[in-house]
Amino acid sequence: MSVLHVIDHPMIQHKLSIMRQKETGSKDFRQLLKEISILMGYEVTRDLPLTDIQIETPIGPMTASRVLGRKMAIVPILRAGLGMVDGLLDLVPVAKVGHIGLYRNETTHKPVVYYCKLPEDIQDRLVIVTDPMLATGGSSCDALAMLKERGVANVRLMCLVAAPEGIAKVQAEHPDVDIYVAAVDERLNDDAYIVPGLGDAGDRIFGTK
Repeated sequence: MSVLHVIDHPMIQHKLSIMRQKETGSKDFRQLLKEISILMGYEVTRDLPLTDIQIETPIGPMTASRVLGRKMAIVPILRAGLGMVDGLLDLVPVAKVGHIGLYRNETTHKPVVYYCKLPEDIQDRLVIVTDPMLATGGSSCDALAMLKERGVANVRLMCLVAAPEGIAKVQAEHPDVDIYVAAVDERLNDDAYIVPGLGDAGDRIFGTK
């Protein structure tokens, strides 16, 4: 069964509270999202396997640990998911990046696919799907299904703020995918926005409203 991980570290909650404020501008919003993504990334990658290697410090030899060759890919759901990529790349610079383009039909609130470009060996990688807002769960479920159709077996979903409705949908349709969030908010409103949420993450990242 899919496990929900709520990463409630004090520094994440502090930064998230600033992001939620309507007067926070795009520059600060983007920077805070990057910083939170780095902090969340530590937890998303907490169980990566390690191997022992022999190294020399300036004082002498020792047995040290390195990540055991786990190949990783970051796949943002466009466009808001892009805001979480740089933070994860700071943490794992060798990760490859794919892109899945989805937008929400404003009438039906259902996702529409318009772009998909993934690394050729995506099926061999641990994939972290990023999207700041897990609202209805439609976009996330479609993106996860697209990845599975391409042979991906090891995938995790990383979001900033989630609604209970979106969590329930992902867990029902993808019970093998763990979900990592910084906060679970109250509900969705009639326009399928998260309450209290932080508004449209894409607009706030790119300054389009």
